[in-house]
Amino acid sequence: MVQLRDDCFVNDGTLMPADTALEILLDRLHPVVGTETAALRAAAGRIAAADVVATRDVPPHDNSAVDGFAVYFDDLSAAADTRLPLAGRAAAGHPLGRGQKRGEAVRIFTGAPMPAGEDGGEDGGPDTVLMQEDCTVEHDADGEHVIIPVGIGKGANRRSRGEDVRAGATVLTAGQRLRPQEIGLAASIGLTSLTVYRPLRVAIMSTGDEIYEPGADLPSGGIYDANRYSLLALLDALGCEVTDLGILPDDRAAIGDTLRSAAEHHDTLITSAGMSVGEEDHLSATVSALGQLHFWKLAIKPGRPVALGQIGRAAFIGLPGNPVAMMVTFLRLARPALLRLAGATDLEPHLYKVQAGFDHTKKPARREYIRVRLATGEDGNLVAHKFPREGAGILTSLVEADGLVELSEDTTQLTKGTMVDFLPFTEVSR
Repeated sequence: MVQLRDDCFVNDGTLMPADTALEILLDRLHPVVGTETAALRAAAGRIAAADVVATRDVPPHDNSAVDGFAVYFDDLSAAADTRLPLAGRAAAGHPLGRGQKRGEAVRIFTGAPMPAGEDGGEDGGPDTVLMQEDCTVEHDADGEHVIIPVGIGKGANRRSRGEDVRAGATVLTAGQRLRPQEIGLAASIGLTSLTVYRPLRVAIMSTGDEIYEPGADLPSGGIYDANRYSLLALLDALGCEVTDLGILPDDRAAIGDTLRSAAEHHDTLITSAGMSVGEEDHLSATVSALGQLHFWKLAIKPGRPVALGQIGRAAFIGLPGNPVAMMVTFLRLARPALLRLAGATDLEPHLYKVQAGFDHTKKPARREYIRVRLATGEDGNLVAHKFPREGAGILTSLVEADGLVELSEDTTQLTKGTMVDFLPFTEVSR
Protein backbone atom coordinates (compact mmCIF):
# COMPACT_ATOMS: atom_id res chain seq x y z
CA MET A 1 0.00 0.00 0.00
CA VAL A 2 1.43 3.39 -1.09
CA GLN A 3 0.61 6.70 0.56
CA LEU A 4 -0.33 9.67 -1.63
CA ARG A 5 2.36 12.32 -1.91
CA ASP A 6 1.59 15.71 -0.40
CA ASP A 7 2.11 17.41 -3.78
CA CYS A 8 0.17 14.78 -5.73
CA PHE A 9 -2.40 17.16 -7.19
CA VAL A 10 -0.34 20.35 -7.52
CA ASN A 11 -0.47 22.15 -10.88
CA ASP A 12 0.18 25.67 -12.09
CA GLY A 13 -3.48 26.63 -12.43
CA THR A 14 -3.50 27.08 -16.20
CA LEU A 15 -6.21 25.74 -18.47
CA MET A 16 -5.13 22.14 -18.93
CA PRO A 17 -5.75 19.76 -21.87
CA ALA A 18 -7.61 16.61 -20.87
CA ASP A 19 -4.78 14.29 -21.93
CA THR A 20 -2.25 16.28 -19.90
CA ALA A 21 -4.45 16.17 -16.81
CA LEU A 22 -4.88 12.43 -17.14
CA GLU A 23 -1.16 11.88 -17.75
CA ILE A 24 -0.27 13.85 -14.61
CA LEU A 25 -2.78 11.97 -12.49
CA LEU A 26 -1.76 8.53 -13.62
CA ASP A 27 1.93 9.37 -13.21
CA ARG A 28 1.47 10.56 -9.63
CA LEU A 29 -1.10 8.07 -8.38
CA HIS A 30 -0.32 4.56 -7.21
CA PRO A 31 -2.37 1.73 -5.68
CA VAL A 32 -3.35 2.55 -2.10
CA VAL A 33 -5.14 -0.69 -1.19
CA GLY A 34 -3.90 -3.92 0.34
CA THR A 35 -4.43 -7.44 -1.00
CA GLU A 36 -6.51 -10.44 -0.02
CA THR A 37 -7.42 -13.89 -1.29
CA ALA A 38 -10.82 -14.28 -2.94
CA ALA A 39 -12.52 -17.53 -3.91
CA LEU A 40 -13.15 -17.74 -7.65
CA ARG A 41 -16.89 -17.35 -7.11
CA ALA A 42 -16.25 -14.00 -5.41
CA ALA A 43 -13.40 -12.76 -7.63
CA ALA A 44 -15.38 -11.55 -10.65
CA GLY A 45 -15.07 -7.79 -11.03
CA ARG A 46 -12.06 -7.63 -8.72
CA ILE A 47 -8.53 -6.57 -9.70
CA ALA A 48 -5.75 -9.18 -9.76
CA ALA A 49 -2.94 -8.29 -7.36
CA ALA A 50 -0.43 -10.89 -8.58
CA ASP A 51 0.53 -12.60 -11.81
CA VAL A 52 -0.90 -16.09 -12.28
CA VAL A 53 1.39 -18.72 -13.83
CA ALA A 54 -0.11 -21.95 -15.12
CA THR A 55 1.20 -25.13 -13.52
CA ARG A 56 -0.38 -27.43 -16.12
CA ASP A 57 -1.26 -27.66 -19.76
CA VAL A 58 -4.78 -26.91 -20.98
CA PRO A 59 -6.06 -29.14 -22.43
CA PRO A 60 -4.04 -31.75 -20.52
CA HIS A 61 -4.06 -34.20 -23.43
CA ASP A 62 -4.61 -34.33 -27.17
CA ASN A 63 -8.34 -34.64 -27.77
CA SER A 64 -11.02 -34.69 -30.42
CA ALA A 65 -12.67 -31.45 -31.52
CA VAL A 66 -15.72 -33.26 -32.95
CA ASP A 67 -17.82 -36.38 -32.70
CA GLY A 68 -16.43 -38.83 -35.24
CA PHE A 69 -13.72 -41.42 -35.85
CA ALA A 70 -10.05 -41.40 -34.85
CA VAL A 71 -7.67 -42.86 -37.45
CA TYR A 72 -4.06 -42.92 -38.57
CA PHE A 73 -3.82 -40.61 -41.58
CA ASP A 74 -1.35 -42.91 -43.26
CA ASP A 75 -4.00 -45.68 -43.23
CA LEU A 76 -6.22 -43.63 -45.57
CA SER A 77 -6.23 -43.96 -49.33
CA ALA A 78 -5.60 -40.80 -51.31
CA ALA A 79 -7.41 -42.15 -54.38
CA ALA A 80 -10.58 -43.83 -53.08
CA ASP A 81 -12.74 -44.29 -50.00
CA THR A 82 -11.15 -46.20 -47.14
CA ARG A 83 -12.94 -48.99 -45.22
CA LEU A 84 -11.68 -49.54 -41.65
CA PRO A 85 -13.02 -51.77 -38.88
CA LEU A 86 -14.49 -49.99 -35.86
CA ALA A 87 -12.58 -51.24 -32.83
CA GLY A 88 -13.55 -49.31 -29.74
CA ARG A 89 -15.02 -46.18 -28.29
CA ALA A 90 -13.55 -43.13 -26.55
CA ALA A 91 -15.66 -40.44 -24.85
CA ALA A 92 -14.89 -37.44 -22.64
CA GLY A 93 -13.91 -38.84 -19.27
CA HIS A 94 -13.80 -42.38 -20.70
CA PRO A 95 -10.62 -42.94 -22.76
CA LEU A 96 -10.14 -45.97 -24.97
CA GLY A 97 -8.03 -47.64 -22.31
CA ARG A 98 -5.54 -49.22 -24.69
CA GLY A 99 -3.34 -48.31 -27.58
CA GLN A 100 -5.07 -47.99 -30.97
CA LYS A 101 -3.74 -50.34 -33.61
CA ARG A 102 -2.82 -49.38 -37.13
CA GLY A 103 -5.53 -50.17 -39.65
CA GLU A 104 -8.48 -49.63 -37.31
CA ALA A 105 -10.79 -46.73 -36.49
CA VAL A 106 -12.10 -45.78 -33.04
CA ARG A 107 -15.43 -44.09 -32.42
CA ILE A 108 -14.57 -40.86 -30.60
CA PHE A 109 -16.57 -38.00 -29.12
CA THR A 110 -15.84 -34.31 -28.60
CA GLY A 111 -13.33 -33.74 -25.80
CA ALA A 112 -12.31 -37.38 -25.54
CA PRO A 113 -8.54 -38.02 -25.23
CA MET A 114 -6.94 -39.20 -28.45
CA PRO A 115 -5.97 -42.85 -28.04
CA ALA A 116 -2.35 -43.74 -27.52
CA GLY A 117 -0.37 -45.58 -30.16
CA GLU A 118 -0.01 -49.32 -30.47
CA ASP A 119 2.82 -49.45 -27.93
CA GLY A 120 0.74 -47.52 -25.37
CA GLY A 121 2.74 -44.31 -25.65
CA GLU A 122 1.15 -40.95 -26.46
CA ASP A 123 3.44 -40.28 -29.40
CA GLY A 124 2.75 -41.99 -32.69
CA GLY A 125 -0.94 -42.61 -32.05
CA PRO A 126 -3.87 -41.79 -34.33
CA ASP A 127 -3.48 -38.27 -35.63
CA THR A 128 -6.70 -37.43 -37.49
CA VAL A 129 -10.43 -37.33 -36.69
CA LEU A 130 -13.20 -37.64 -39.29
CA MET A 131 -16.52 -35.94 -38.55
CA GLN A 132 -19.30 -38.52 -38.14
CA GLU A 133 -21.53 -36.80 -40.70
CA ASP A 134 -18.83 -37.22 -43.37
CA CYS A 135 -18.60 -40.98 -42.88
CA THR A 136 -20.82 -44.03 -43.29
CA VAL A 137 -21.00 -46.95 -40.86
CA GLU A 138 -21.69 -50.43 -42.25
CA HIS A 139 -22.79 -53.52 -40.30
CA ASP A 140 -22.02 -56.97 -41.73
CA ALA A 141 -20.89 -60.42 -40.68
CA ASP A 142 -17.40 -59.07 -40.01
CA GLY A 143 -18.69 -56.47 -37.58
CA GLU A 144 -18.86 -52.69 -37.89
CA HIS A 145 -16.82 -50.79 -40.43
CA VAL A 146 -16.58 -47.08 -41.21
CA ILE A 147 -16.33 -45.83 -44.78
CA ILE A 148 -14.08 -42.76 -44.94
CA PRO A 149 -14.18 -40.50 -48.03
CA VAL A 150 -11.05 -39.05 -49.60
CA GLY A 151 -9.98 -35.46 -49.01
CA ILE A 152 -9.39 -35.19 -45.25
CA GLY A 153 -6.21 -33.37 -44.17
CA LYS A 154 -3.71 -34.87 -41.79
CA GLY A 155 -4.32 -33.74 -38.20
CA ALA A 156 -7.87 -32.59 -38.91
CA ASN A 157 -10.20 -32.09 -35.94
CA ARG A 158 -7.49 -32.93 -33.41
CA ARG A 159 -6.79 -30.51 -30.58
CA SER A 160 -3.28 -30.61 -29.17
CA ARG A 161 -2.29 -30.77 -25.54
CA GLY A 162 -1.52 -27.29 -24.25
CA GLU A 163 -2.89 -25.49 -27.31
CA ASP A 164 -4.85 -23.15 -24.98
CA VAL A 165 -2.41 -22.84 -22.05
CA ARG A 166 1.12 -24.12 -21.63
CA ALA A 167 2.50 -24.90 -18.17
CA GLY A 168 4.76 -22.03 -17.12
CA ALA A 169 2.87 -19.39 -19.11
CA THR A 170 1.62 -16.25 -17.37
CA VAL A 171 -2.13 -16.34 -17.94
CA LEU A 172 -3.25 -13.41 -15.75
CA THR A 173 -1.31 -10.28 -14.85
CA ALA A 174 -1.40 -8.04 -11.79
CA GLY A 175 -3.69 -5.07 -12.36
CA GLN A 176 -6.06 -6.98 -14.65
CA ARG A 177 -9.77 -6.57 -13.93
CA LEU A 178 -11.25 -10.04 -13.66
CA ARG A 179 -14.11 -10.66 -16.07
CA PRO A 180 -16.03 -13.94 -16.36
CA GLN A 181 -13.54 -15.19 -18.95
CA GLU A 182 -10.58 -14.62 -16.61
CA ILE A 183 -12.42 -16.49 -13.86
CA GLY A 184 -13.02 -19.37 -16.24
CA LEU A 185 -9.36 -19.41 -17.29
CA ALA A 186 -8.25 -19.57 -13.64
CA ALA A 187 -10.62 -22.49 -13.09
CA SER A 188 -9.29 -24.26 -16.18
CA ILE A 189 -5.81 -24.49 -14.63
CA GLY A 190 -7.23 -25.81 -11.37
CA LEU A 191 -7.23 -22.69 -9.19
CA THR A 192 -9.88 -22.19 -6.54
CA SER A 193 -8.90 -18.65 -5.48
CA LEU A 194 -6.98 -15.60 -6.65
CA THR A 195 -4.95 -12.87 -4.97
CA VAL A 196 -6.81 -9.61 -5.52
CA TYR A 197 -6.66 -6.01 -4.34
CA ARG A 198 -9.07 -5.06 -1.61
CA PRO A 199 -11.92 -2.85 -2.85
CA LEU A 200 -11.14 0.86 -2.89
CA ARG A 201 -13.01 2.48 0.00
CA VAL A 202 -14.82 5.56 -1.26
CA ALA A 203 -17.05 7.96 0.67
CA ILE A 204 -19.38 10.31 -1.18
CA MET A 205 -21.47 13.21 0.06
CA SER A 206 -23.55 16.15 -1.06
CA THR A 207 -23.67 19.55 0.63
CA GLY A 208 -26.27 22.30 0.57
CA ASP A 209 -29.41 23.32 2.40
CA GLU A 210 -31.26 23.31 -0.92
CA ILE A 211 -30.56 19.61 -1.60
CA TYR A 212 -33.13 16.98 -0.59
CA GLU A 213 -33.38 13.22 -0.71
CA PRO A 214 -35.59 11.84 -3.49
CA GLY A 215 -39.04 11.21 -2.09
CA ALA A 216 -38.90 14.02 0.47
CA ASP A 217 -41.34 16.92 0.39
CA LEU A 218 -39.64 19.52 -1.78
CA PRO A 219 -39.94 23.13 -0.61
CA SER A 220 -39.67 26.18 -2.82
CA GLY A 221 -36.08 26.50 -4.03
CA GLY A 222 -35.25 22.89 -3.19
CA ILE A 223 -33.89 20.26 -5.60
CA TYR A 224 -33.56 16.51 -5.39
CA ASP A 225 -30.07 15.04 -5.12
CA ALA A 226 -29.54 13.35 -8.50
CA ASN A 227 -25.75 13.56 -8.72
CA ARG A 228 -25.09 11.55 -5.57
CA TYR A 229 -27.18 8.68 -6.85
CA SER A 230 -25.43 8.78 -10.22
CA LEU A 231 -22.09 8.64 -8.39
CA LEU A 232 -23.24 5.73 -6.25
CA ALA A 233 -24.11 3.77 -9.38
CA LEU A 234 -20.83 4.69 -11.11
CA LEU A 235 -18.77 3.60 -8.11
CA ASP A 236 -20.71 0.39 -7.60
CA ALA A 237 -19.94 -0.52 -11.21
CA LEU A 238 -16.23 -0.07 -10.49
CA GLY A 239 -16.40 -2.48 -7.55
CA CYS A 240 -15.65 0.18 -4.96
CA GLU A 241 -16.69 -0.23 -1.34
CA VAL A 242 -18.89 2.84 -1.09
CA THR A 243 -20.07 4.72 1.98
CA ASP A 244 -22.92 7.14 1.39
CA LEU A 245 -22.55 10.05 3.82
CA GLY A 246 -25.77 11.59 2.59
CA ILE A 247 -26.50 15.31 2.42
CA LEU A 248 -24.53 17.65 4.68
CA PRO A 249 -25.95 21.04 5.72
CA ASP A 250 -24.27 24.33 4.91
CA ASP A 251 -22.47 24.23 8.24
CA ARG A 252 -18.69 24.32 8.28
CA ALA A 253 -18.32 22.50 11.60
CA ALA A 254 -20.58 19.65 10.50
CA ILE A 255 -18.80 19.37 7.15
CA GLY A 256 -15.40 19.40 8.86
CA ASP A 257 -16.33 16.68 11.35
CA THR A 258 -17.71 14.47 8.58
CA LEU A 259 -14.71 14.91 6.27
CA ARG A 260 -12.18 14.39 9.07
CA SER A 261 -13.82 11.15 10.17
CA ALA A 262 -14.34 9.89 6.62
CA ALA A 263 -10.69 10.53 5.69
CA GLU A 264 -9.57 8.23 8.50
CA HIS A 265 -11.52 5.25 7.17
CA HIS A 266 -11.56 5.72 3.39
CA ASP A 267 -9.13 5.90 0.49
CA THR A 268 -11.02 8.55 -1.48
CA LEU A 269 -13.69 11.18 -0.81
CA ILE A 270 -15.88 12.41 -3.67
CA THR A 271 -18.46 15.16 -3.96
CA SER A 272 -20.08 17.17 -6.72
CA ALA A 273 -20.88 20.91 -6.65
CA GLY A 274 -20.40 23.12 -3.60
CA MET A 275 -16.80 23.99 -4.45
CA SER A 276 -17.20 27.75 -5.08
CA VAL A 277 -16.04 30.46 -2.64
CA GLY A 278 -19.32 32.12 -1.62
CA GLU A 279 -20.37 32.75 2.00
CA GLU A 280 -22.42 29.56 2.12
CA ASP A 281 -19.96 27.38 0.21
CA HIS A 282 -18.04 25.78 3.08
CA LEU A 283 -16.78 22.64 1.37
CA SER A 284 -13.72 24.05 -0.39
CA ALA A 285 -12.62 26.05 2.65
CA THR A 286 -13.03 23.02 4.90
CA VAL A 287 -11.03 20.72 2.62
CA SER A 288 -8.26 23.33 2.43
CA ALA A 289 -8.20 23.68 6.21
CA LEU A 290 -8.04 19.94 6.81
CA GLY A 291 -5.52 19.16 4.07
CA GLN A 292 -4.79 20.43 0.58
CA LEU A 293 -7.03 21.50 -2.29
CA HIS A 294 -6.15 22.41 -5.87
CA PHE A 295 -8.55 23.53 -8.59
CA TRP A 296 -7.81 22.24 -12.06
CA LYS A 297 -9.36 24.06 -14.99
CA LEU A 298 -9.68 21.53 -17.76
CA ALA A 299 -9.93 22.54 -21.40
CA ILE A 300 -13.03 20.40 -21.94
CA LYS A 301 -16.74 20.96 -22.52
CA PRO A 302 -18.76 20.14 -20.55
CA GLY A 303 -16.70 20.02 -17.37
CA ARG A 304 -13.87 22.45 -16.80
CA PRO A 305 -13.53 22.95 -12.99
CA VAL A 306 -12.41 19.91 -11.01
CA ALA A 307 -11.10 20.06 -7.44
CA LEU A 308 -8.41 17.59 -6.43
CA GLY A 309 -6.93 17.41 -2.98
CA GLN A 310 -6.00 15.36 -0.01
CA ILE A 311 -7.11 14.97 3.60
CA GLY A 312 -4.65 12.83 5.52
CA ARG A 313 -4.02 9.76 3.34
CA ALA A 314 -7.35 10.07 1.53
CA ALA A 315 -7.62 11.62 -1.92
CA PHE A 316 -10.38 14.19 -2.43
CA ILE A 317 -12.19 14.66 -5.76
CA GLY A 318 -14.64 17.52 -6.22
CA LEU A 319 -16.65 17.24 -9.43
CA PRO A 320 -18.82 19.88 -11.15
CA GLY A 321 -22.43 20.24 -10.06
CA ASN A 322 -24.12 20.14 -13.45
CA PRO A 323 -25.06 16.50 -14.03
CA VAL A 324 -23.64 16.18 -17.55
CA ALA A 325 -20.40 17.93 -16.57
CA MET A 326 -20.18 15.70 -13.50
CA MET A 327 -20.60 12.58 -15.62
CA VAL A 328 -18.05 13.63 -18.24
CA THR A 329 -15.37 14.61 -15.71
CA PHE A 330 -15.97 11.43 -13.76
CA LEU A 331 -15.60 9.23 -16.84
CA ARG A 332 -12.65 11.18 -18.26
CA LEU A 333 -10.66 11.93 -15.09
CA ALA A 334 -12.05 10.44 -11.88
CA ARG A 335 -12.73 6.94 -13.19
CA PRO A 336 -9.16 6.22 -14.43
CA ALA A 337 -7.76 7.84 -11.27
CA LEU A 338 -9.90 5.58 -9.06
CA LEU A 339 -8.89 2.53 -11.08
CA ARG A 340 -5.22 3.44 -10.60
CA LEU A 341 -5.72 3.85 -6.84
CA ALA A 342 -7.51 0.48 -6.81
CA GLY A 343 -4.57 -1.29 -8.49
CA ALA A 344 -5.84 -1.60 -12.07
CA THR A 345 -3.58 -1.18 -15.08
CA ASP A 346 -6.20 -1.02 -17.87
CA LEU A 347 -7.42 2.47 -17.09
CA GLU A 348 -8.82 4.14 -20.19
CA PRO A 349 -11.87 3.03 -22.16
CA HIS A 350 -11.70 2.14 -25.84
CA LEU A 351 -13.08 4.59 -28.40
CA TYR A 352 -14.74 3.38 -31.59
CA LYS A 353 -15.05 5.01 -34.99
CA VAL A 354 -18.56 5.98 -36.12
CA GLN A 355 -19.90 8.36 -38.72
CA ALA A 356 -21.06 11.81 -37.61
CA GLY A 357 -24.67 12.47 -38.54
CA PHE A 358 -24.40 16.20 -37.83
CA ASP A 359 -22.38 19.34 -38.48
CA HIS A 360 -20.72 21.04 -35.54
CA THR A 361 -18.55 24.08 -34.86
CA LYS A 362 -16.35 24.31 -31.77
CA LYS A 363 -13.64 26.47 -30.25
CA PRO A 364 -10.01 25.44 -30.78
CA ALA A 365 -7.76 24.20 -27.94
CA ARG A 366 -10.71 22.59 -26.17
CA ARG A 367 -11.92 19.00 -26.16
CA GLU A 368 -15.66 18.53 -26.48
CA TYR A 369 -17.92 15.63 -25.64
CA ILE A 370 -21.20 15.51 -27.54
CA ARG A 371 -24.11 13.36 -26.44
CA VAL A 372 -25.25 11.11 -29.27
CA ARG A 373 -27.53 8.23 -30.12
CA LEU A 374 -26.45 5.64 -32.69
CA ALA A 375 -28.44 4.46 -35.67
CA THR A 376 -27.55 2.35 -38.70
CA GLY A 377 -27.12 4.41 -41.85
CA GLU A 378 -28.16 3.47 -45.37
CA ASP A 379 -24.66 2.15 -46.09
CA GLY A 380 -24.76 -0.09 -43.01
CA ASN A 381 -22.34 2.04 -40.96
CA LEU A 382 -23.18 3.29 -37.50
CA VAL A 383 -24.14 6.97 -37.52
CA ALA A 384 -24.04 9.23 -34.43
CA HIS A 385 -26.93 11.68 -34.08
CA LYS A 386 -26.50 14.62 -31.73
CA PHE A 387 -28.94 15.28 -28.91
CA PRO A 388 -30.67 18.58 -29.80
CA ARG A 389 -30.03 20.36 -26.48
CA GLU A 390 -26.45 20.85 -25.26
CA GLY A 391 -26.90 22.27 -21.74
CA ALA A 392 -24.71 20.73 -19.02
CA GLY A 393 -27.72 20.47 -16.73
CA ILE A 394 -29.92 18.37 -19.05
CA LEU A 395 -29.78 14.93 -17.46
CA THR A 396 -32.27 13.51 -19.97
CA SER A 397 -29.63 14.02 -22.67
CA LEU A 398 -27.54 11.31 -21.01
CA VAL A 399 -30.51 9.00 -20.63
CA GLU A 400 -31.39 9.28 -24.31
CA ALA A 401 -27.78 8.95 -25.51
CA ASP A 402 -25.79 5.80 -26.26
CA GLY A 403 -22.53 7.55 -25.53
CA LEU A 404 -20.29 10.50 -26.30
CA VAL A 405 -18.56 11.67 -29.46
CA GLU A 406 -15.15 13.04 -28.53
CA LEU A 407 -13.80 15.96 -30.58
CA SER A 408 -10.12 16.76 -30.16
CA GLU A 409 -8.62 20.14 -29.36
CA ASP A 410 -7.50 20.56 -32.97
CA THR A 411 -11.00 20.15 -34.39
CA THR A 412 -12.90 23.38 -35.07
CA GLN A 413 -15.36 22.30 -37.76
CA LEU A 414 -17.04 18.92 -38.00
CA THR A 415 -18.83 18.01 -41.22
CA LYS A 416 -21.62 15.46 -41.42
CA GLY A 417 -20.28 12.14 -42.67
CA THR A 418 -16.85 12.49 -41.02
CA MET A 419 -15.62 9.53 -38.99
CA VAL A 420 -15.36 10.47 -35.30
CA ASP A 421 -14.33 8.86 -32.00
CA PHE A 422 -17.24 7.43 -30.03
CA LEU A 423 -17.24 6.41 -26.36
CA PRO A 424 -20.18 4.09 -25.65
CA PHE A 425 -21.60 4.24 -22.14
CA THR A 426 -21.43 0.44 -22.09
CA GLU A 427 -17.64 0.75 -22.24
CA VAL A 428 -17.52 2.64 -18.92
CA SER A 429 -20.41 1.03 -17.08
CA ARG A 430 -18.25 -1.65 -15.48
